[in-house]
Amino acid sequence: MPDKIILQPGREKSVLRHHPWIFSHAIKEIEGSPEEGGEVEVFSSSMEWLAVAAYSPKSQITARIWSFDRNDTIDEAFFRNRISEADQRRESLRSSGITAYRVVAAESDGIPGLIIDRYNNFIVVQILSAGCEHHRNDIIGAISSLFPELSIYERSDVSVRKKEGLEEKTGLIRGEIPPDELVISETGGMKIIVDIVHGHKTGYYLDQRDNRAKAAMYAKGTSVLNCFCYTGGFSLFALRGGAKSVTNVDVSERALELSKKNIVLNHLDPGRVKFIREDVFAFLRKQKQKGEKYDLIVLDPPKFAENKSQLMRAARGYKDINMLAFSLLRKGGVLMTFSCSGLMTRELFQKVVADAAMDAGVNAQIVDTMSQACDHPVGLPYPEGLYLKGFAVRVMQ
Repeated sequence: MPDKIILQPGREKSVLRHHPWIFSHAIKEIEGSPEEGGEVEVFSSSMEWLAVAAYSPKSQITARIWSFDRNDTIDEAFFRNRISEADQRRESLRSSGITAYRVVAAESDGIPGLIIDRYNNFIVVQILSAGCEHHRNDIIGAISSLFPELSIYERSDVSVRKKEGLEEKTGLIRGEIPPDELVISETGGMKIIVDIVHGHKTGYYLDQRDNRAKAAMYAKGTSVLNCFCYTGGFSLFALRGGAKSVTNVDVSERALELSKKNIVLNHLDPGRVKFIREDVFAFLRKQKQKGEKYDLIVLDPPKFAENKSQLMRAARGYKDINMLAFSLLRKGGVLMTFSCSGLMTRELFQKVVADAAMDAGVNAQIVDTMSQACDHPVGLPYPEGLYLKGFAVRVMQ
């Protein structure tokens, strides 16, 4: 007999709407002895079959749904089909000359807990759930059969694995170890150096691709301040757009070194760029005290909230840093501000930015709303997939 999860009365509604998560408090009882990461069949309280899911007893998300089709078997063929379909949906990116993109975006592409990114001839995987860990060999086998000529490297060094009862893991799975400096092509042929082994996330912030390109729209003739610049992606497009000066600020010396190399690589003028290694909050406060002003400021900070208990503190952090940025903008200047905290809704983030402008004594208007790139889709039944939100805010004359 297959192992079963039986839901509390009324808790089947989200499953019927194809939301992929089942929380522990929604479960009435568990029949059988499901192994960690193994399959369980999901039933309503009236014993109607709903889905097949991966069991994760150490997580508040006790089950992540693989399929709503009773005929599906969760094996290598299942993952090969899902990954192949997801990659086909990215064909327009490949044909445009972009060489780095997200192949699989976890739940939104029908494989909960699995991230697959491609950088040229390298596949980078993040296995983030007990179910994917249980099917590790099936997943790697599927990737290998679909991309036989590509090397596979794992970057499962993500704290979310701890919530699933898993240890962080990195290393070469197949093929060649990625070089420390791999050159990818982005929008408009922009060249970016990425470090798959040591870099942030899987090597780069692929989700900001479209927003980096937008920086060129606001940059002509401006002085630009790029905060949390990492390897300087926003700065490259600002320079291409005609910025007269750019200041890159980050705490990482390695990131600043790569940002310098990226400028030379793209035949842009390094004489127009300053590189400052410093905590962004401290730097902004110093600039405010000096009375410095900029025409375009980019704020792309790391995630401030990992869980709900941190959300209000995160909101205060976002407000403080946006307030400092508004105080440094000239009239007519633009702030491109972002939050990658999934728990921070777009509505709350807009309120935080509005409060920051008010406290800075600035009258401003949103001229553009931004989100994650198209290879980071959001499944309609899964609104949690929308994590990156941003606004371009112009200080009114």
